[in-house]
Amino acid sequence: MILIPHKAKQFLVLLIKLLIVGGAFYFIYSQLANNDKLDWEKFIVLFQKNQSVAGISFILLLSVLNRFFEILKWQNLAQVVKPISISEATKQVLAALTLGVFTPVGVGEYAGKALYFQKKETRKIIFLNLICNGIQIVATGLFGILGMLLLGYWLWSFGIIVATIAFLLFSYFSKNIKIKGYSIEDLLLKIDEIPKSIHRRNLILGFCRYLVFSHQYYFLFLAFDVDLSYITLMATITTVYFLASIVPSFQFLDFALKGSLSIYFFGLLDVNEWIVIFISSLMWFLNVVLPVIIGSYYVMNFKTKITQ
Repeated sequence: MILIPHKAKQFLVLLIKLLIVGGAFYFIYSQLANNDKLDWEKFIVLFQKNQSVAGISFILLLSVLNRFFEILKWQNLAQVVKPISISEATKQVLAALTLGVFTPVGVGEYAGKALYFQKKETRKIIFLNLICNGIQIVATGLFGILGMLLLGYWLWSFGIIVATIAFLLFSYFSKNIKIKGYSIEDLLLKIDEIPKSIHRRNLILGFCRYLVFSHQYYFLFLAFDVDLSYITLMATITTVYFLASIVPSFQFLDFALKGSLSIYFFGLLDVNEWIVIFISSLMWFLNVVLPVIIGSYYVMNFKTKITQ
């Protein structure tokens, strides 16, 4: 076995941190600087026309609440392994977000959270993170299908509902089939081992988070004088989020995907394309870029057993 000097290990850890943070910022920069649809002069004009201290403060508050509900969700679930404070949950969530921003379907997020726990708890942390993210998928799916129904996309909605029911039936009848030693029944048993009070809290926090960021989108459209009813706007927003969520992609491509879908669906409602692009970009900046900037601080200050 080759022994690596302590100083070399410290340098290697620092290099990995710099690569993670540098990669996150590079992908953020590439989205903002190399996107042909972004016209910064028009953005500045729109912003100056509609700026309001109270309005800006309210939108920022919604961004804070969005991430805060996610932090509370993780604190709630992590107690299955060990109780953690709000500050510790904040550190883990934001650092994991930074790791996940340029990995396929955010897999880096799972590894990021696991690093804060003992190695023997890695599988359990990954499992808990699946539950943490799973409730957002459930909320996105339920509100998304409702939104599609309200917009009149009956065939699409029916097809998705039928496919979901078929998947659930298939899962039920094949729950005892083991793949690499694991089965759906094993998964259900592990879920059932978690106290119901934790599941209830996770459900409430997940739906609260969904309502916060979807309404942040809604209030931004109001700020730019988009004259559509509450039902129409919210139905379109939930449809966009749902369709974007069912397409596996890199976290950093989520910006372009949601933006493209928003342009299409809001274009059907005759909403100005530049307003849609501006709002989609602002949502991405407030709910991904700013948390990643803060998360980068936690990544750079992360202490491993090697460096301690």
